[in-house]
Amino acid sequence: RHHANPVLYFPLKQHKGNNFYYPPVFEKLEWNEIFSSGKPPDMLDIGCGLGRFLLETSLKNSDKNILGFEVRQTAVEWIKGVIEGEKLPNVQALWYSAVNGMSFIETGSIEKVFYFFPDPWVKKKQNKRRAFSAELLKEIHRVLKPEGNLYLMTDVPEVDEYQQSILNETGLFEFRYTEKDQWDLQVRSNHEIFCEDKGIPFIRMTCRKKQ
Repeated sequence: RHHANPVLYFPLKQHKGNNFYYPPVFEKLEWNEIFSSGKPPDMLDIGCGLGRFLLETSLKNSDKNILGFEVRQTAVEWIKGVIEGEKLPNVQALWYSAVNGMSFIETGSIEKVFYFFPDPWVKKKQNKRRAFSAELLKEIHRVLKPEGNLYLMTDVPEVDEYQQSILNETGLFEFRYTEKDQWDLQVRSNHEIFCEDKGIPFIRMTCRKKQ
């Protein structure tokens, strides 16, 4: 698993000096410049990687808009190339770090948020680099519709424990492990396929927004 530059996992406001390699921070987005329908996203994929899940989900849900965030600029450029080449109207990827919040997403507007196989940062001194935090969970809770879902997957037990601790700390979601036959997503991510092919254990978790 390839880590991105650690600087990308901290909000821009925490950095001093000029950061020549840091994703733009958006306060507002013009949806008519992002999706053909001109409407805001219905689903968010945080840490969309090279975009297999993002792109396939857009094809399976042609009536929904899906937006991906990714801190690796080269991955975003690759995804954008596919979107332009295939003329996909309902999907886009942003070079963006979700630790800066999602003020450009309207409150109560998102049906589903996906957060799959994040960089684990397993050393204790590296835990602070994990994007999954109380602050991020509060933002996800804000943007989700009533009874909207956050979907988690990881193959790292320490990450699962850490995420559950944050979920318990915030108390914003009801969450449960979800077996494959109960998982209500049609598309599998690249790393999910890799784990299944190699027999690597991993967890799926569904988190339902509390009111």
